[in-house]
Amino acid sequence: MKNFEGAPIQTHLRQDRDRVIELGVAIQQIAAPTGAEAERAAWVAGHLRGLGYDVELDELHNVYARLPGVRRSPALLISAHTDTVFPHSVDLTVQRDPKHHRLFGPGLGDNSIGVAALLWLAEVTRGSTPPVDLIFLANVGEEGNGDLRGMRAAFDRLTTNDPQAIGAALVIEGMGLSRVVHRALAIRRYRIHVTAPGGHSWSDFGVASAVHVLAQLAADIAHLRPPKSPRTTFNIGVIEGGTSVNTIAQHAALELDLRSEDPTALEAIERDVHTILARYQTPRWRQAGVSVAAAVIGDRPGGGIPDDHPLVQAAIASLKALGVKPQLSMRISSTDANIPLSRGVPAVCIGVTEGGNAHRTDEWIATQPVETGLRYLFDLTQWAATWLAEGGGAFGQTASPSTRPEDRSTRSA
Repeated sequence: MKNFEGAPIQTHLRQDRDRVIELGVAIQQIAAPTGAEAERAAWVAGHLRGLGYDVELDELHNVYARLPGVRRSPALLISAHTDTVFPHSVDLTVQRDPKHHRLFGPGLGDNSIGVAALLWLAEVTRGSTPPVDLIFLANVGEEGNGDLRGMRAAFDRLTTNDPQAIGAALVIEGMGLSRVVHRALAIRRYRIHVTAPGGHSWSDFGVASAVHVLAQLAADIAHLRPPKSPRTTFNIGVIEGGTSVNTIAQHAALELDLRSEDPTALEAIERDVHTILARYQTPRWRQAGVSVAAAVIGDRPGGGIPDDHPLVQAAIASLKALGVKPQLSMRISSTDANIPLSRGVPAVCIGVTEGGNAHRTDEWIATQPVETGLRYLFDLTQWAATWLAEGGGAFGQTASPSTRPEDRSTRSA
């Protein structure tokens, strides 16, 4: 490959599809629950080194590799998260369904096949000279209470010496090929902890129970009525506490998820929750030995770029050129793209295939669309790098590069 513009990826793309799928399976077989991604990160780093890249890992186990371009800055960041929602105890056996062209396996779509696509992109672009530096990032901490810590740390690291080092970002998820996510869903997560005197269920009956108090508090939260527009939601996803069926509980806790399309609406439902908490923090409750405390365990910032932003339009045009009908209503979500978008850096989160049952042990991906997904990833990477070189991105103009995505897709075949 002499240059980025002329990279002849189409010739062996079907063979690459099968190879990338098997690469995704190999990655999926390495357990990587959020907070325990070290083994998978080391494997990814070794793979990149085998491709000839200089690789760095940070203390969180983010993996970095850079392909130098004509211009070093602003660079294009391309990422995929390595963590999954599944603990080490989950059976990672992959089931194959060749009749329906599907593979089943926990974490295969979210996000092992996404990491495989990232490695494939690093492979097919190596030896080329893109218009700007490409930074390949396999990051940790996207799922659950990981709270996007991997992407936060990566952005801090990459922009410490140069605030304009990253001009745009492409975030790869395994599933959701037809989606172009360019709005970041703001989220606050709380752990609410209740303590009480507790005791024996018979001899100490009447003493305050942490479980009883938490149940009342949770019922109050369940009666909240957030607005339908802007869409705002809440969910009590975890409740825990108590010692035994015949023990009045001394400790109990819940974890609460609050989301909204609009920061003001999110703040409003947060205030409603704190109003409920205040009812259980009065002198009467304290005299009964009850303590209620809330701690923030997740704070995912919102942000976004408009529907008509060049990066969004390029992604949509690229999908259409490949025969994929974009889901234009599916543009907001909570992904690693939240971090660049919240910092004013244009970003989209894209998928490389279709699938279903995310976060379930019967999670599956469709194998045939992977070929299209890889081509889409390559075309959009090529477009975005050219756009940055021509003055687009966070710190330049918003005009599109002279070549339309559909034209560029044809020319690189």
